[in-house]
Amino acid sequence: MATLDYDESSAFLGQWGCFQQVVFFVLAASTIPNGSGVFSIVFLADIPRHHCLVPDANLTEDWLNAQESCVDGWSYSKDIYQSTIVSEFDLVCSEQWKQPFTSTVVFLGVLIGSFIQDSSQTGKALRMFGRKTVLFATMAVQTVFTFVQIFSSSWLMLCVLLFIAGMGQISNYVSGFVLGIEILTGSVRVLFSSMGVCLGYAVGYMMLPLFAYYLRNWKSLLLALSLPGLAYIPLWWLIPESPRWLLSQGRVEEAEAIVRKAARWNKVEAPQVIFEKCSSHVSLLLRTNNIRNTTLILGLVWFTLSTGYFGLSLNTSRLHADPYLSCFISAAVEVPAYIACWLALQYIPRRVSTICVLLLGGVSLYLIQLIPQSLQSLSVALEMLGKFGITSGSSLMYSYTAELYPTGATLIFLSMSVGFLLILISSSPCSGLDFKNLPYIILGTLCVVSAFATLFLPESFRRPLPETIQQMHKRGR
Repeated sequence: MATLDYDESSAFLGQWGCFQQVVFFVLAASTIPNGSGVFSIVFLADIPRHHCLVPDANLTEDWLNAQESCVDGWSYSKDIYQSTIVSEFDLVCSEQWKQPFTSTVVFLGVLIGSFIQDSSQTGKALRMFGRKTVLFATMAVQTVFTFVQIFSSSWLMLCVLLFIAGMGQISNYVSGFVLGIEILTGSVRVLFSSMGVCLGYAVGYMMLPLFAYYLRNWKSLLLALSLPGLAYIPLWWLIPESPRWLLSQGRVEEAEAIVRKAARWNKVEAPQVIFEKCSSHVSLLLRTNNIRNTTLILGLVWFTLSTGYFGLSLNTSRLHADPYLSCFISAAVEVPAYIACWLALQYIPRRVSTICVLLLGGVSLYLIQLIPQSLQSLSVALEMLGKFGITSGSSLMYSYTAELYPTGATLIFLSMSVGFLLILISSSPCSGLDFKNLPYIILGTLCVVSAFATLFLPESFRRPLPETIQQMHKRGR
């Protein structure tokens, strides 16, 4: 029996009643810790000025800055930070390789968390888990293991805890995103996917430098980032399970119970029968030519946008001498980017808007190499314009991908691809090492190539979400 159209069956609820408002704002708020947590490594692992620890003596500045082997340890400047993990575990000189590797450990955790999350959504042995369970499980992992990092007695112990905390990072964000787009409908779904979760994320990102400025000890910063997670415990009783997911599992009665509860919240009358018995199954994303091509093109675009977004965000130190101001500038530019994405989703076809933001990002990054050193402020402005385009594109692609794939497949595609990419990015030149203009040339080239490839994607503007791979196949044709 064909799968029932959820949007049509739940249309009697309306789009913006009390039920939808609660889901919208609570899920948007659930992404705030992601924005502050994923980039906290910028401050936690920053390298303060340091020199060999020597007895008090009248030594020249050149001698203090000499990076020879230190017999008695190192002395770290406290001009900017009271302490970081670098000063705590002496990750300098011969141990300096551990500093960038720490970021890689975090993103490796993101990847493994994505695999576990995907299994909980589609694995035969784990069908009992749903979107809501995975959302709160990953939030708990992120909160608890961010807190226990404070008690790390060694760099190795810290890495283990960072790895586990990373398992809850992007997985948490993607779970909340998918849960929202499966519950909300129509223009509210577009608003949620383009601005709701994204602005929540941006708020957390902008709060990070504020916390780091007033809490310059790395342990105090971790404590401030973990404690707000306790405020999300009561939300378990506000957020429902996804009716779409329940229907895909054949749990029609539970889906109807949620929709009837939503009807009571919205003060509307539900029909006697909301859903008929239905069946659904997930097919492989690479089974037919048109789906295979769509998947490969989306993979290229996601690679480009993820590389650009995280590469530029992790490279904020060059924006300003003050690392706190640099981080805030990088975060603040995301707010107008998400607003622009929402407007584009409302009025412009998906392919056109995706191509435009990719070209905006690519051209801006290309132009940086033409700016003389004397006009550093113009170079920074172009980099932020490039990030504006890439951030808009990243937000847009979450919605575009969800409109092309059944949402279960979307979850697999997003979380796995982002997880793989973050590991590459954390070890790439864009993660903070200075290779002059090479990263901008690479990113600019990727943007232009991805813009051309987008021409071959199917259009999804103002079309309903596909419920099955079969519906996706028909759209591709």
